[in-house]
Amino acid sequence: MQTPVTLLFLILLIPLISGILIGLFCRKQGALAMVLSVGSAGLQMALCLYLLWSEAWDGTTIHLNYEWMRLGLFSFNLGFLFDKNAALMLFVVNFVGFWIHLFSAGYMKDDEARGRFYLGMSIFMFSMTGLVISSNLMMMFIFWELVGFSSYMLIGHYLTKNAANAANKAFIVNRVGDFGFLIGIIWAYWVFGTTDIATLQSLVAQRPDLLITPISLLLIAGVLGKSAQVPLHVWLPDAMEGPTPVSALIHAATMVAAGVYLLGRIYFLYTPTALDAIILIGGITAVFAAICAFGTRDIKKILAYSTLSQLGYLVAAFGLGTEYGHRPEVIAEHGANAAALFGVGAANFHLTTHAFFKALLFLGAGSIIHALHHEQDIFKMGGLWKSMPVTSITFAVAVLAITGVPPLAGFHSKDAILYIAYLDNPITFYLLTGTAMLTALYMGRLWFVAFWGKPRSVNASHAHESSWVMLIPLIVLALYSALGGFMVMYPRALHFLLHDSVLHPEGASYTLMLAISLIAGIGGLVLAAVIYKPGAAEDRVQQKAPALYAFFASKLYFDEIYTFYVKKIQDRVAIILNFLDLFLVGGLLVRGSAGMVGLLGMISKLSLTGNIQTYVYWFLIGIIGFWLYATGVF
Repeated sequence: MQTPVTLLFLILLIPLISGILIGLFCRKQGALAMVLSVGSAGLQMALCLYLLWSEAWDGTTIHLNYEWMRLGLFSFNLGFLFDKNAALMLFVVNFVGFWIHLFSAGYMKDDEARGRFYLGMSIFMFSMTGLVISSNLMMMFIFWELVGFSSYMLIGHYLTKNAANAANKAFIVNRVGDFGFLIGIIWAYWVFGTTDIATLQSLVAQRPDLLITPISLLLIAGVLGKSAQVPLHVWLPDAMEGPTPVSALIHAATMVAAGVYLLGRIYFLYTPTALDAIILIGGITAVFAAICAFGTRDIKKILAYSTLSQLGYLVAAFGLGTEYGHRPEVIAEHGANAAALFGVGAANFHLTTHAFFKALLFLGAGSIIHALHHEQDIFKMGGLWKSMPVTSITFAVAVLAITGVPPLAGFHSKDAILYIAYLDNPITFYLLTGTAMLTALYMGRLWFVAFWGKPRSVNASHAHESSWVMLIPLIVLALYSALGGFMVMYPRALHFLLHDSVLHPEGASYTLMLAISLIAGIGGLVLAAVIYKPGAAEDRVQQKAPALYAFFASKLYFDEIYTFYVKKIQDRVAIILNFLDLFLVGGLLVRGSAGMVGLLGMISKLSLTGNIQTYVYWFLIGIIGFWLYATGVF
């Protein structure tokens, strides 16, 4: 048991040590900071792979706690809870994280603030690793906030006004969800006397649903912020102001998946009400974000809305499996925990494959942006298939994977979600199937417009392939995007971690899922080619149906509504409260009482003249006053 614990300590501390060294000695030594950060990420990945696929860990749950602080009866513990769900997420963070770090070595080569960039990257890796292996909700919240802090640093890396606004927006919106998360943690401690996740799981069955439901909904509020679910989704598209490797690592593959990971950690708290809320939130986010993707020309923002949509898929998946999993024949075959098992398994499977192909999409976009001197408008690209063949081929693999075209990774994982929805919740099944078609449509729009036709700008006409240090991560992630779905089916791969928690359709069900994937995936891509035309110079929907395009671009006016609320309501309430604080609390109660005491002091001081005749007068006044009081005059 000591070997896996030691490895976990090393995996956690390596990026922290890297961050400390960069912060103290390498803020202005960009090349050295890059070596430290990329090297630490590589060492993390190597240790993680050794831990998971050697005999160092046999798959049993590791649960350790160390008392860090005690205040009366309250004890705050730090510790590890490492099981197969944590192992899968740790693999995603470290494996994808390393290749993104390596890509950044080429992408950020000419950035003058590389030291600060890699400081943020190392702190993020430390924070995300700590979040994954935390044994209790309090410890998880600490790392949760550190993840948010490092995200804030990296979004605002370029120090422009837009980057600063985007960083502030991400920080503030996440605080809204985190406030609910914190209240849920406090409430859970109040009710159960602990925030230890394993202990909570053993105690939760003893409490009524009416008590557990609000706790789980408050904890899910943290998911709304971190995983950018409606209505707290508005920060993620703006976060694309950060460097593209940041978008790939934090806002596509890992940080936004932290909320989804939290759902898997607290699945035992779900009540039917909470499950319905999860399905509703995920379904709405999946469809809404897919629609918004048609209303932007920015390649990174298209991918950002794609991330939102896929996260909606993941969140909805956690709420599925309840009705099907409670059927007697299913319980007899899979056990009493089947209801939670299937939803969590399907979501974890898609979380893993999504990390592969979404990181690949963002890195491919980064390769294009780097080659086109930071041009991000897809209608000013074109002809990239010839000038950037490796980037184009790997990007095509990612597009086919995310659209669910068989036999790529997205087909297997997305169909795992659609299959459990088909068995459990027909409405959600049709909703997610429609979203799959929309995904193919907007990804086809991006692909055909950006890569085909002739170059439509000076930068596009001079585009060239990226350096090898940027291409190797693309090739590796393309292989996993293509073959990652098979890993779940065979031993000695991800099957070891996902075990039997993923339902695979068989017979007629498999034929149905295959047909849906072909119609939604291939059909959507063909429809995109017909509507948008390969190599088009302008958005044909914007030209032919401006009202429809305006609806897509409006994003249902969430930003405008929030701006109106802040300026017209929240700011005015703040002004009123500020007035009350200054003039009533600070002025009348604090300064007023102090002034009254000072006035009385001045009056009292006047009586101290040192003249005995004055004291006789005061003595007589006192006697008269006492007599009037004693006789009842006052």
